[in-house]
Parts: sequence; C-alpha cells; structure tokens
Amino acid sequence: MHEFDDAVLACFLENQSQLFPEDVVSNLEEAEAYLEECMAVVVNSVSEVIEYFEEEGIDIAGQDEEEILEAAEVFDVGDGRYLIVAG
Repeated sequence: MHEFDDAVLACFLENQSQLFPEDVVSNLEEAEAYLEECMAVVVNSVSEVIEYFEEEGIDIAGQDEEEILEAAEVFDVGDGRYLIVAG
C-alpha cells in the first residue's frame, strides 16, 4: 500500500478535474481511499514518470518531457514529485 502524504492528497483533490469530468472525491480521506484503490503511484522526478509509462507499456514514443507531463493522469505535486493516476 502506498502512503500518500497531505501534499499529494491535496494536489489530487484540487486538480482531479484534469482527469475526470466531475469530482470523484470531496476531501482528503476520500482522495486517499481513491488513490489507494486505483493503485496510483508517486514518483520523484520526470525521468521516473517516463520510466513508469514505459514499464506500463504506455506509448510515449516521440513525446518530449513537457508532453508527457501534460498527460491527464500526471499530477505535478509541486515539490518535484509527480502523482500518476490510472484513469
């Protein structure tokens, strides 16, 4: 089980609309439960985001870092970490 800290949970709570047409969580507790349920991951760098996509078999060929980070399932926590939520 992943441990999601408040920064990660708040990031998802505030930015969930980039991935979903309507809110799926309304507070930090729901955010944590949702992220655990969908096997979300927190990575520490852009290169780890790229590595995750490659390991998951997601085609990112020809995309630069900026395009990869603009993917709906990638959330910039704001402290150098990224939350990846499989939709």
